[in-house]
Amino acid sequence: MSKTVINRLVYFVPWVFLLTVVVNLYLIFFFAPEESSQGPVQKIFYFHVASAFAMYLGFIVSGVAALVYVIKKTDLSNALAHAGASVGLVFCSMVLLSGPLWAKPVWGAYWTWDPRLTTTLILWLVFFATLLLRKFYGPDQRGRIFAAVFTLFGVLDIPLVVFAVKVWRGIHPVVLGQEGNMPCEMKATFAFTVFTIIALAVIFIFLKTHLLLLEESAHKLEGRISEGI
Repeated sequence: MSKTVINRLVYFVPWVFLLTVVVNLYLIFFFAPEESSQGPVQKIFYFHVASAFAMYLGFIVSGVAALVYVIKKTDLSNALAHAGASVGLVFCSMVLLSGPLWAKPVWGAYWTWDPRLTTTLILWLVFFATLLLRKFYGPDQRGRIFAAVFTLFGVLDIPLVVFAVKVWRGIHPVVLGQEGNMPCEMKATFAFTVFTIIALAVIFIFLKTHLLLLEESAHKLEGRISEGI
């Protein structure tokens, strides 16, 4: 992608997204009605669930790219695996932070070792470990391979997170499949929030990947200059 296109995206995308966020906040706090039993705290639901979708997206992108890197070892697959893990970890952190804020008034506790919460925490720890490996090894290919293997291991935890409620029947509510009980205003707000957060995740992955590729090019150029000297 040309430098001109990148510069235009960097300039216009934040403004478009800012407008989208303002609309989204209006929908959440003024358009969507309050849930009858939970009250205002239920508004966290929109951010919490949408962040979970973005988390899945980031980690799955990272997993697919990691598999490609193990096979072909390309700079693009490595950068995409790194970017997906970084962005997925951000949204996983949002899930783990927003969940307790929602859980305290509903469950009476910020945290319980519920199967979904536990498997989500394991997911966070595994992908955080991949970033530590990349930081420790730097551009060394061994670190990238180790990180890719850890990434593939982490992706295996995603189905456990998704189906934890149904398999182990914890206290975490089943969110997907319950949309039929929502008023139309809640459904529209939920859909728009998911779109907004997913779009943000895609933008972050794209920009992070581009940045990592630039860093890789600079590192290779520095190596060639050093060899020439």
